[in-house]
Amino acid sequence: MMKKGVVVFVGAALYAVLVCSGIKGDERCNVYEGEWVYDHDHTYPLFNSTACPFIRKEFDCIKYGRSDHHYLHYRWQPNACHLPTFDGVKLMRKLKGKKIMFVGDSLSLNQWQSLTCLLYTASHGSNVTHHTNDLISTLTFQDYGVSVTYFNSHYLVDIEMQEFGRVLKLDSLKSGEIWKGVDVLVFNTWLWWHRRGIKQPGEEWNAPGVRNCSNETRPMTGSSYPGGEPLASKIVKDVLSSNTTSVHLLDITTLSQLRKDGHPGTHNGYKGMDCTHWCVAGVPDTWNHLLYTQLLQQDQMGDAPDASNYFTSDYL
Repeated sequence: MMKKGVVVFVGAALYAVLVCSGIKGDERCNVYEGEWVYDHDHTYPLFNSTACPFIRKEFDCIKYGRSDHHYLHYRWQPNACHLPTFDGVKLMRKLKGKKIMFVGDSLSLNQWQSLTCLLYTASHGSNVTHHTNDLISTLTFQDYGVSVTYFNSHYLVDIEMQEFGRVLKLDSLKSGEIWKGVDVLVFNTWLWWHRRGIKQPGEEWNAPGVRNCSNETRPMTGSSYPGGEPLASKIVKDVLSSNTTSVHLLDITTLSQLRKDGHPGTHNGYKGMDCTHWCVAGVPDTWNHLLYTQLLQQDQMGDAPDASNYFTSDYL
């Protein structure tokens, strides 16, 4: 059974090399070192987005006219091992009676949408409830007693109104009261700290002159990103390298940067150019596949200590 107190930080570079008894291949395999390969076995996509009824319009690329579907059929292939097959029923059984919460910005929402669709598909949409308000959205899979929640928090820390305007309080975390009692916390922050807008430089894609993602239909080849690793990612790794607590960093930065084809572009309900978020189904399914792999590994190893941390940060 999954122990209580797992914290996952999602969105940046991954620090840890996983010792994965649940992974087929090298026992010490860094699952974040690899490349995108076209899935000729038709196991991807992991779900049909047209059958998931609650995808938000900013992520629903198929609904809003994306006609090239190649981006749906790429899977992440680590260099030294194979990821276990994603099994939503198995995940819900292991998390029976527990709460999962994604805390962060709209990229956290992106990942939450993916996981809820994955589990909705696994449960055949049976006995699922959906509750939402301005800050919190929750899907509960009643047959397993599993709830999956998104809590909107751009900076994780608090913002307070003062006489001269809004102030970011780096030492204040009042919203943390809402997180108490949650079994698996997935944190993500970065986008609002360093906003770059909707356009990406084509030079980073070895395509000088390209200013956005609108005509991209294939991922970049290989396992390294021409633009290099973001400085913030290096800082996170440096901090975590000296951290004595159990911290798990899901390194989705580089593998996501390679997917220049995975963004909505103009295929979203807002009709603007979006090269920040990701189509659902799409790249966020791989983020959750990697999260599934980590949770499965910890459960098999009996190594899910209290305050076990996973960190993903989106330097994208």
